[in-house]
Amino acid sequence: QLQETQLNEKLTVEETLRLFRSFYDAGEELDAVLARVQLEPKRTAQVGKLSGGQKQRLSVGCALVGRPDLLFLDEPTTGLDPQARRNLWELVRRIRDLGTTVFLTTHYMDEAEVLCDRVAVMDGGQIIALDEPRALIGALLGRGFSKPAIQQQANLEDVFLDLTGHGLREV
Repeated sequence: QLQETQLNEKLTVEETLRLFRSFYDAGEELDAVLARVQLEPKRTAQVGKLSGGQKQRLSVGCALVGRPDLLFLDEPTTGLDPQARRNLWELVRRIRDLGTTVFLTTHYMDEAEVLCDRVAVMDGGQIIALDEPRALIGALLGRGFSKPAIQQQANLEDVFLDLTGHGLREV
């Protein structure tokens, strides 16, 4: 599932899923995918009429129709409002709980902390840390990191900043 999938805006949700399902010899039934991504009520809606969150869920649905063992999600919540973002988090959890391995790329460290069993921190195209979120945070705290009392506990964003630096970088 790409960060910005360009689906045909004139097709309906069902037609779009049917098209992607046609690429596979075997896979999920469309009704099951519609239910999983919670788009049953939008089955006959044109893709162009969907909200941003609904389009992202449809994009994930297109990735699920082939019943993958491994699902790559490239920044699936970019540009979504908080409600749509949290709904997509729940979808990712359900997919993972059904046995699919999910490889998630994100710049949102809170998202990685909530959704990921293991996190790889990358800088300059290189993995500079790889571990469970709690272990990465524990290592940060073990290096003497602390926040002012008015702020929350250390999190993955603090780990990222500590490992990669605080300065703005142009790429």
